Amino acid sequence: MRSEKEMMEIILSTAKKDERIRAVYMNGSRTNPNVPKDIYQDYDIVFVVTETDSFLADKDWIGGFGKPLIVQEPDLNDNAWGEQHDFSRRYAWLILLEDGNRLDLVIEIKEEAQKNFIGDKLTILLLDKDGFLPEIPRPTDEDYHLKKPNEAQYRACCNNFLWCLNNVAKGIARDELPYAMEMYNCVVRNDLKDMISWYIGINTGFSVSVGKMGKHFKKFLTQELYTMYAQTYSDSSYENFWAAIFIACELFRSIAPEVADYFGYTYNWQDDKNMATYLNRVKNNDFMQ
Repeated sequence: MRSEKEMMEIILSTAKKDERIRAVYMNGSRTNPNVPKDIYQDYDIVFVVTETDSFLADKDWIGGFGKPLIVQEPDLNDNAWGEQHDFSRRYAWLILLEDGNRLDLVIEIKEEAQKNFIGDKLTILLLDKDGFLPEIPRPTDEDYHLKKPNEAQYRACCNNFLWCLNNVAKGIARDELPYAMEMYNCVVRNDLKDMISWYIGINTGFSVSVGKMGKHFKKFLTQELYTMYAQTYSDSSYENFWAAIFIACELFRSIAPEVADYFGYTYNWQDDKNMATYLNRVKNNDFMQ
């Protein structure tokens, strides 16, 4: 795998040699001073260009960064599902290279760059041939820090977590594994993720980021809580699925009241008790009798 120095050299040399590329900036985890560096970090690079058409007419030019193993063109994929983008203003390639490096490369015209360059505080300028981009402060991840929930958001999270568990239970009872799993993983566990994030927030003064999809939970949770969180994942066994559900409930009720106390909100213990009773009755087939 090529080093960061080698990758940055080829990125910048490509830009310097091509008159169509007028500026280069970088954002993402490699600009975040609070994220430990490792070999799997993407290179999130933006080339500010005079036009995009010539880059799109012959896409083989991205091979100059190394042999791609696989490439995704998210704007093109979005088009396939009816989400339209103006390729004449901006276009992206996500490139996994043979040596293991990943380059997320965007080309955009100056008008787009003048908006986007100042829109992300995790941005550093690497090259500006024309001196048209403004000075910006040192990169900070403050825009990604955890946000405090208002009371309505807190109540909605609790209600949705508990309510949607009845759908999970019914899916298991009906032997509808795909439905039950998707309801649990994409809805219920998402509410759990939000509550965990708020719990971390009240213990850190809402001054940190837990990363995309909570990837840094382990860094901020106690070993006991993180072990519980890990146990909320399940395989396809219904026995293990039920165990994961009850652990998720235990974890939620362990932290949600603390979040409520911090903000002066109220945790609905009656809803919690009622849903716990319902889940146990479904698990034990009580309603079939």
